[in-house]
Amino acid sequence: MSESVTLACVHHDPDGLLRPQAERVVTALQRIFPMIVVRTTNETPDSAIEPLLAASVTIHRAPSCGHLKLGRARREALRLGIETGAHHVLFCDFDRALHWVEYHPAELASIAGLILAYDFTVLGRTRRAFDSHPRAQCATEAIVNHVFAQVSGQEWDVTAAARGVSRRAAAAILDGCPDETIGTDVSWTLFLQRTGRFAIGAIETEGLEYETADRFPEAVAAAGGIDAWKTRIDADPREWALRLEIARLEVEAAGAYAHMVQ
Repeated sequence: MSESVTLACVHHDPDGLLRPQAERVVTALQRIFPMIVVRTTNETPDSAIEPLLAASVTIHRAPSCGHLKLGRARREALRLGIETGAHHVLFCDFDRALHWVEYHPAELASIAGLILAYDFTVLGRTRRAFDSHPRAQCATEAIVNHVFAQVSGQEWDVTAAARGVSRRAAAAILDGCPDETIGTDVSWTLFLQRTGRFAIGAIETEGLEYETADRFPEAVAAAGGIDAWKTRIDADPREWALRLEIARLEVEAAGAYAHMVQ
């Protein structure tokens, strides 16, 4: 357990699909993080968060922002995290946190300590973990990571949206980086880099592998396995359209820092 790190998450589960996994692993998360705060949407039913309430996880409800305005929810989760008094916050989407602790618990426990070395840690993915996602996600996120590298000079995987954030870095983001789009994947890092006042690092992880299939075990089985299920996702033009729109917003967010090209 890292006494100085709070886990702060955003959570949207309108169909309650993550409840079984939350019931299985919430105590494992608590063994690593003494404080867990979750910014969940009003659309997430009470039944979906009952395992969290039973475990005394701090829940904050707010309206859904949608995918494209996700930065608003992320800012709220970050604020809730530092309000616990923790020295650092590990910010992560809640579905990713559940998957991480279920399948790679030792790594997550290690990361909770390693992020203390930096004011801001970009938690990305190993090549295997990155490639575990559907092609629509890999192809579009690779564009974002490429543009980020051009602007920042750092070849980091920034699109897994998990970060280690110190209190002072969090305060700087909340005060000076008002981005409320999903572009926070790039803007938080670039904003802090521009100031030159923060120690910024990156760690590749296995646990940030593809997690969405955890919600749909029956559908995955009916498709014939995870690879066949991902093939079906990639066959849907609407999935590509969504991922392209997300990538556009993230590249646009990076554009505000284009003067940092080395």
